[in-house]
Amino acid sequence: MKITSVSIRKVNNENRMRGIASVTLDDCFAVHGIRIIEGDKGLFTAMPSRKTNDGEYHDVAHPITQECRKMFEDAIIDAYNKEEEAK
Repeated sequence: MKITSVSIRKVNNENRMRGIASVTLDDCFAVHGIRIIEGDKGLFTAMPSRKTNDGEYHDVAHPITQECRKMFEDAIIDAYNKEEEAK
């Protein structure tokens, strides 16, 4: 599996969310709604989630392995930083 594209939509608001990412895998599968969040230790990503009837949030899609999670996070944060530099 390879990430073939990443698109970033920046969010200007007062909370810690900095943007929303969409990732395409192998030019044939897309994951939308990945949040880019400014944490105390820098940027991190949060996978798309849905609020259930009991008020809890559960991921709609998420990496299973740590290597896959790192691949997603690195690609998304790199794309976000490139957009910031282009400003």
